[in-house]
Amino acid sequence: MKWIKKGFIYNCDHSSEWAVSGAMIPTPIHFDQSTVRVFLTFLDCSGIGRPGFVDLNKANLFDIKNISKIPIFDIGKPGSFDENGVLTCSVTKVENYYYFYYAGFELGTKIRYRLLSGLAITNDKFILKKKYNVPVLERSDEELYFRGGPFCIFENGIFKMWYVAGSSWININKKQMPIYEIKYMESTDGVNWPNKGVTCIQIENSNEHGFGRPFVVSNDKNYKMYYSIRIKDLGYRLGYAESKNEIDWVRKDYLMNLDVSQNDFDDKMICYSSIIEIDDKIIMFYNGNDFGKTGFGYAELVEK
Repeated sequence: MKWIKKGFIYNCDHSSEWAVSGAMIPTPIHFDQSTVRVFLTFLDCSGIGRPGFVDLNKANLFDIKNISKIPIFDIGKPGSFDENGVLTCSVTKVENYYYFYYAGFELGTKIRYRLLSGLAITNDKFILKKKYNVPVLERSDEELYFRGGPFCIFENGIFKMWYVAGSSWININKKQMPIYEIKYMESTDGVNWPNKGVTCIQIENSNEHGFGRPFVVSNDKNYKMYYSIRIKDLGYRLGYAESKNEIDWVRKDYLMNLDVSQNDFDDKMICYSSIIEIDDKIIMFYNGNDFGKTGFGYAELVEK
């Protein structure tokens, strides 16, 4: 694959109290014939994330047509699993509804934090209809601290989810850092899920310790997964894998060929890639430094 970086698109500009900085985990959909809506997580002055969006002109992705004025939904009640932030990872169309799967951020005492996955459902106008107060991916014996980064597709009447899961930490430069793999599982209703998934992307060398939100593209013949690799000395870099089913994946990170830039918003980290096809062009949105606190940009696939 050969990707050409087109450049930076957007970062929050302190225009509202709930969206002071960041434009994290870009997740695009076709909003209408001329518009791509990219769902993002914006941070307030305390670093607490809430979901919003920017609408981009399909003919010119640097042309921002609209920015959300209020969050699509809010963080959880005090004491809940998502009281310290909501990180939207997947927006799944099911009939006339959108299922927003997100990672809820919960601060710990003996550990730094936990990430568990929640669900909010809107109508096709993105008006909230239901938000679950407890995780749809709750802690389990096999996946104790992390069941986050959920990405879900609805295919042939089945909800299919890839997510990150783990139960341990590693000390890197005197800081606790999580260890997790990418796993897969299915649900018939999108709400009730198994207590554990099947591992499909594993840590392969001693310099890796986890992965970021997987983004899966499905067609009749195979599946393609775009994800982020947590590397001990570098932060996030982009990875890629292929599969002929949902579970058995072959890592082909060497095909990604998209790395950090020089002296730009993504010169230290590149992460949280997502894919959308626009007028026969394959577009990748992605975050840069500090997990997306410096905003997001895009690249175009020019050679498969």
